Amino acid sequence: MPAAARPAEPEAGVFNSDLKRGSIELLILSALDDRPLHGYEIGKTIGLKSGGLIDLPVSTLYSTLYRMEDRAWIKGRWVERAGDRRRCFYSLTAEGRRALEAQRREWYAFAAVIERVVGGSHA
Repeated sequence: MPAAARPAEPEAGVFNSDLKRGSIELLILSALDDRPLHGYEIGKTIGLKSGGLIDLPVSTLYSTLYRMEDRAWIKGRWVERAGDRRRCFYSLTAEGRRALEAQRREWYAFAAVIERVVGGSHA
């Protein structure tokens, strides 16, 4: 049976909620890898880096941030700036950096196995 052709580029909304749910922690940790961000910026960073294909609902984003903070993967710090409202900026902790590296290794290994199975190679 011939292998199915790969789509050139996925369309917005093609990823089901189970795929996103299984990846949200890795996405958030990755977004925070460069610098601390507040919640809105985290969601926007993920959206921009995904080319607009991943849009996290606010309720999902914040419940995940709270869970990750409970695990000590991230640390929130409230910042108040003149003329701006108070915002909580999240940054990776040492434990969060270890979790990010572990999840990246697991993701790349898993993606390689999936590629072997569905990638069309019959070697």
